[in-house]
Amino acid sequence: MADIERATIRRIGWRLMPLLGLLYLVAYIDRQNISYAKLQMVDALGLSEAAFGLGASLFFIGYFLFEVPSNILLHRMGAHIWFTRIIASWGVVTLLLAFTPSAPVFYLLRFLLGVAEAGFFPGVLYVLTLWFPARYRARAVGLFMLASAVANAVGGAVGGWLLDQDGALGLAGWQWVFLATGLPAVLLAPVVFFLLPRAPESARWLTPDQKSWLAGELAAPAVAPTTGHSDIRATLRDGRVLLLCLVYIGFPLGAYGLSYWLPTIVRGFGVSNTANGLLNIIPWTLVAIALWGVPRHAARYRNPIGHAAGPALLGVVLLISSVMVDHVALRFACLSLAAAAIFSGQPVFWTLPPRFLTGARAAAGFAAINSVGNLGGFIAQAIVPTLRDWVGSDTAPMLFLAACLTATGLGVILVERRLPRPD
Repeated sequence: MADIERATIRRIGWRLMPLLGLLYLVAYIDRQNISYAKLQMVDALGLSEAAFGLGASLFFIGYFLFEVPSNILLHRMGAHIWFTRIIASWGVVTLLLAFTPSAPVFYLLRFLLGVAEAGFFPGVLYVLTLWFPARYRARAVGLFMLASAVANAVGGAVGGWLLDQDGALGLAGWQWVFLATGLPAVLLAPVVFFLLPRAPESARWLTPDQKSWLAGELAAPAVAPTTGHSDIRATLRDGRVLLLCLVYIGFPLGAYGLSYWLPTIVRGFGVSNTANGLLNIIPWTLVAIALWGVPRHAARYRNPIGHAAGPALLGVVLLISSVMVDHVALRFACLSLAAAAIFSGQPVFWTLPPRFLTGARAAAGFAAINSVGNLGGFIAQAIVPTLRDWVGSDTAPMLFLAACLTATGLGVILVERRLPRPD
């Protein structure tokens, strides 16, 4: 059985994770390209940092409003169909952003981008519960989220270079950023439809013994997988789900606040756009290493609390340290390590909902937690620039992010005690 287990997990990993990771890479680049485009787009649209940050943050409002309905439709229609719709629509909206003529159109398109992408991340989390036994999920989520680190590194290097192509073929640098990041999503849509595996029982590349072992491992008699509206409403009213929603806010808030503001901070070092992008590879390389190592360490020692709350609280220390040191290199080092800490606790956090949710309830629960939590991204992109404008320094935004992460770290510890113990 041990040989069957290893072979099954390895085969599922190779069939599922590269494609899902590629999709998340493209999604995250489309989501984060705004942090580089804004270096020119603010002046092009005649906006202040705060006004532009508000427009950028509208992505998360659209995301919040349509996240749960999107995940319910995914459960009913299948991931291959719904993910194809998601990636095609967000690619088209990103391409349209390249031709933004005014601030109102920018606001509308950012909102529509959130609507288009809603359901993708929690949809993947739900799909992973259909393929991976519980003890492998933190590692699977960590591998999936590695794509966000790669996306930020690639997006940083390419985004900075694209800004320096200002004027090529009569287009501004910020326009090239959106064109180059939107086109891959559109081209990947048919690939997703034909190549994304449907379900374990229909996978021809799994042997009967492997399917039998996996079905036994995924059986969850404690919670019946149902699709009724009453069960979904009950899930959304579940106090544990609501608590996880509130606790999760700090992770996206810290992650988006830091990733959105980091290129602007680095530009303050006096470097070119291209150098800015290359320097931003460093923190996301550290994030990738942390996303690979922390979930594995958590699975080995069966300690979700320490590996979800611990990184968040470490991020607090590093964010505060970044505003207390004067040397540019030390400040950048603190921010880079903070990014790694903030991201690395999230895969372990996502092992908490499946302790009490399965089936359609899991789809709705994942979507609710992610949609409410991602309001942290709205807060980060709206509040961080506003604080920067009010105070005139980077200190207040970093302390604000640190305070929110503190609440998240302590909240994870308190909420986990109310959940069923893992096997």
